Amino acid sequence: MESQNTSKPKTFYSIGLSYKKADAEVRGKFSLDAKSKTNVLLQAKEEGIESLIVTSTCNRTEIYGYAEHPFQLIKLICENSNGSVEEFQKVGFVYKNQEAITHMFRVGTGLDSQILGDFEIIGQMKNSFEESRSLGLINAFLDRLVTTVIQASKRVKNETEISSGATSVSFAAVQYIIKNVENIGNKNILLFGTGKIGRNTCENLVKHTKNEQITLINRTKNKAEKLAGKLNLVVKDYSDLHLELQKADVLVVATGAQNPTIDKAILNLKKPILILDLSIPKNVSSDVQQIEDVTLIHLDHLSQMTDDTLERRKQHIPAAEAIIEDMKLELNTWINGRKFAPTIHALKAKLNDIAASEMTFQRKKLSSFDEEQAELITSRIIQKITNHFASHLKDENTSVDESIEFIEKVFQIGFSTPKKQISIIEEKYHVTLS
Repeated sequence: MESQNTSKPKTFYSIGLSYKKADAEVRGKFSLDAKSKTNVLLQAKEEGIESLIVTSTCNRTEIYGYAEHPFQLIKLICENSNGSVEEFQKVGFVYKNQEAITHMFRVGTGLDSQILGDFEIIGQMKNSFEESRSLGLINAFLDRLVTTVIQASKRVKNETEISSGATSVSFAAVQYIIKNVENIGNKNILLFGTGKIGRNTCENLVKHTKNEQITLINRTKNKAEKLAGKLNLVVKDYSDLHLELQKADVLVVATGAQNPTIDKAILNLKKPILILDLSIPKNVSSDVQQIEDVTLIHLDHLSQMTDDTLERRKQHIPAAEAIIEDMKLELNTWINGRKFAPTIHALKAKLNDIAASEMTFQRKKLSSFDEEQAELITSRIIQKITNHFASHLKDENTSVDESIEFIEKVFQIGFSTPKKQISIIEEKYHVTLS
């Protein structure tokens, strides 16, 4: 007796939270560092979740993957961060199937970025994808989806001007410094943290301020030295942080720590200072604002800045959305190809059976029957017939389910119903087609 598969069908979900409803403090609670993201993947694998990717940036924490119920994915985030299910319910989102696919496209093309047109997220998405694939957590559909989103991102960047001007929080931070600090070229700037945002900010500072008094500090000194060597800057030991803070006119904090690294006690100021905290979770304690000469700016404030560049970008949103729709159509064509492929294979097998039967009949009837020539001709005819049916099913105006059912009835082949066929494809590729 064959065992029956009693597992429930899985749905493709996108769940998470972003800057749209969650402020920096809440996003910090749900933030996942590299180790936590890996733990999410390993836990998912143990719990029988077969395909997913995890992204966690300063603006969002999200999971794209398959589950019987979205709570399975929400639980993965909450159990590996400092966030709770109750908090998630207040600010989180859950999208499924086509809505989830559309959301991934908008995120990957910069349309959902805190600063419109910021394309840093696509690089982070690629890294998340590669880690999931290394752990065997990418199925055929998610592989195709992410690949198509990456292609869409490239097209939006190359075919529109949605990324013209400032393209990231790091650039916006430098623009804020330039606009709000007089004689910035002569001020002492201290950059604490040389991760990706820190590096980008540092490069923009050098390029746009012409300041040669920039000091770098990082917990791992050789990372700071590597960046400083390229830009001809000064590096100080982490143990000297409290001394360098007293010299700084501007402090940019871009560390990846899970708790504040700068607070009221460590500052011990002798002059005014502008502090920009570009970290999630926040790495500058709010108690620094108790000091009279401290101005504290967080990245959420920077993203709210509107200027002519941002307004110009908004004009290119329709063009970007058109590219997304084009790429989604390409994805759906691929999905439909998987959907009707068994019917085409079954049709070809049926035609081969008919041909074989007729060949047997003719072989007995005709003494001069040229079997080799007959096989060549029938093979070509069968291929042309199946190609015609495949082209019909690929046409965007075709009702695929109805056509599949018609072909099955006429040729008495394959599956009893299109629904059964779809379920087999869904089981094979772990993708919900309905």
